[in-house]
Amino acid sequence: MVTIFDSTLRDGAQAEGVSFSVEDKIKIVRAIDELGIGYVEAGNPGSNPKDLEFFERIKSVELKNTKVAAFGSTRRRGISPSEDGNVQALLGAGVDTVAIFGKSWDFHVTDIINATLQENLEMIYDTVSYLKDKGKEVVFDAEHFFDGYKNNPEYAMKTLDSAVQAGADCLCLCDTNGGTFPDEIFEITKKVADRFDVVVGIHAHNDCGMAVANTVMAVKAGATHVQGTMTGFGERCGNTNLSTVIPDLQLKLDYKCIPDENMGKLTHVAREVSEIANLKLDDRAPFVGKTAFAHKGGMHIDGVSKNSKSFEHIDPELVGNERKFLTSEVAGRTTILSMIQKIAPNIEKNSPETVKIIDRLKELEYEGYQFEGAEGGFELVIRKELGKYKPFFELETFKIVGDYPSDVDESATAMIKISVDGKKEITAAEGEGPVNALDKALRKALEVFYPALSDVHLTDYKVRVLDSGSATASKVRVLIESSDGVDSWTTVGVSKDIIEASWGALVDSIEYKLIKDIEKKFKEFL
Repeated sequence: MVTIFDSTLRDGAQAEGVSFSVEDKIKIVRAIDELGIGYVEAGNPGSNPKDLEFFERIKSVELKNTKVAAFGSTRRRGISPSEDGNVQALLGAGVDTVAIFGKSWDFHVTDIINATLQENLEMIYDTVSYLKDKGKEVVFDAEHFFDGYKNNPEYAMKTLDSAVQAGADCLCLCDTNGGTFPDEIFEITKKVADRFDVVVGIHAHNDCGMAVANTVMAVKAGATHVQGTMTGFGERCGNTNLSTVIPDLQLKLDYKCIPDENMGKLTHVAREVSEIANLKLDDRAPFVGKTAFAHKGGMHIDGVSKNSKSFEHIDPELVGNERKFLTSEVAGRTTILSMIQKIAPNIEKNSPETVKIIDRLKELEYEGYQFEGAEGGFELVIRKELGKYKPFFELETFKIVGDYPSDVDESATAMIKISVDGKKEITAAEGEGPVNALDKALRKALEVFYPALSDVHLTDYKVRVLDSGSATASKVRVLIESSDGVDSWTTVGVSKDIIEASWGALVDSIEYKLIKDIEKKFKEFL
């Protein structure tokens, strides 16, 4: 059994560009609880009013699986825990579990906090024992432990001795600078696990790209407490990626981290947390990325179609992901057939419809379309060729006005007129450039008829010039990635006019979303 201690709300919040509101933090806690993770480190109640508000509000949130922990440091030098405002704030948080970090590297003790080595041992002991006397479960985060051990092993072990003697429930060994290698992690963690009769944990940073590997090696050496963030984001290069290490440990090494029945929620939760953090989840992320189980080469696709073990290390459904066959010039007919059969299961490899769709694909690729990264757009092509497509709206006209140069963010205005089943809607919106303004205006008009579109937003926008020899008259391909907070999809548009290409991709994005919503409702009805 390995206990997972999620630090997304604390270490993750230290990532560049991440700022959680109290509502964001509560949503993430709910998602983590849904996955079945044992602990969530929710922040430092002594550091800012936002965390204080969170700890007050989380008391009324019913959690089934996850315990909320507060984070803080050992008492300051020269005062008692009862006089230390940060320690008192930990008690005021009203949670049963507290994570306390203390120095384990003698260099940090003498040169950073300007204490003597003995004073630091007393600071650890006093803080842990004080919190234990108050009935708290205490996790001692031995900060810079591995660097400290390599520099002065005797003193690094003394810091752990102080925490254990004071009653610490867990010794979490921190590779704070992220510079330790897996073999070192294993060797040092094993020495700690062999010496102390308490839970040993691992907290790894990813500065050398080895946080997950270091965590796995620590568990193999005896650690049974794993800290990390849900998708690996955190200060500098980030932390151990829990969406990678949980399936590594549970599916590959048979360690129990979360309930087996919850493993299928992993991809959904990872993407939800990324969405709340306003960070794009890496498409190539192991297990949960969009392309984690994507196949392009014809031989690979043929092999997976016959037996998935040929080119997949696990069944993607185990982690809630899905297999993808990428549409491209090397994919072959098997790929296209698999996408067709999602819409029309009875169509075969040699059916006239398959041939017709392949011919249409070749025509579109000749025009400059590329569907390898735009499966949403290709699904719409299939539906149109099969006669299973009906537009949800008609464009009457749109007009875009821009002010250049501009000293304001919203430099463009789009005016649009659409009709839905004969009912017309006219609206306008400002945006940061013409495409952004057009996107806002279109969704604003359509939300009158389709309220679900209020959840949809663009997460990525790419433009590629296809024939640079034509200079400013060149044909361009626009790829748009959209999300509704749960799913994401990509569509494509091609034209010599970048606005027209963007419009084509925008329309397909919205049509795809509305089609998927109808399919979901139909499945629920059945």
